[in-house]
Amino acid sequence: MPIKYVDSHCHLDMLDLSEFDDHMDNVIRLAKQNQVSDILSITVDLESFPRILDTARNYPNVHASVGLHPCHLPENNITIEQLSALADDSNVIAIGETGLDYYMNNGCDPLEDNFSWQRERFRVHIKTAIETSKPLVIHTRDAREDTLRILEEENAEKIGGIMHCFVEDIATAEKALAMGFYISFSGIVTFKNANSIQEVAKMVPENRLLIETDSPYLAPVPMRGKKNQPAYVAYVAEFLAELRGVSVEHIADVTRDNYFRLFNLNDRMI
Repeated sequence: MPIKYVDSHCHLDMLDLSEFDDHMDNVIRLAKQNQVSDILSITVDLESFPRILDTARNYPNVHASVGLHPCHLPENNITIEQLSALADDSNVIAIGETGLDYYMNNGCDPLEDNFSWQRERFRVHIKTAIETSKPLVIHTRDAREDTLRILEEENAEKIGGIMHCFVEDIATAEKALAMGFYISFSGIVTFKNANSIQEVAKMVPENRLLIETDSPYLAPVPMRGKKNQPAYVAYVAEFLAELRGVSVEHIADVTRDNYFRLFNLNDRMI
């Protein structure tokens, strides 16, 4: 059976299509040529959501999420009712990208602003995920304790989801796994200075392991320094295979199976 990869987190709407002869067809074609069968295109703001949803509707194996990234300012609020209505589409399979980010404060003074607005918005996303039965896509940066605490308080184990672009420690991974979350690794895991992340990547159970690009960011070695794209998820898989002492076919199979199981998807090819 041929290798089939899944990119569990990318931002198709942020790609510079001028590098792909100005057409999304070429992005998807290159992904297919590199054995990428399914792609989850992530929403970070409500303005981009219609474009992301249109792409998912036009390409059968591109799926969409809906949510507000934690770095958006406090005035960008959304209710459970509004978010649920946007998620009411079969092409939307996840809620997020959501979570907490105390590093990228977007002009807020961290000495004066306690980021309560981020935490409240995060709770809205978790409640929406449970209500709509669509898993969460979690972003956390410099906020691991609050992220885990809120997930626990809001009973996120009822729905689970993905800890995307994982860069935290083993203890954080273990707590997320205990709540039913999957751990996804991006190109960062291939970087030479990513020893602590690589240690986590060795210990994550294979039935909770996912891979992603987070493109157009974080291109993996050997493409580091270039703009990332879904086709490059193969390099993440290859690195994890060597790190964990298994075949790349095995990494492709388990991460793809995990993706289908988490999102209750049928097995399809682009």
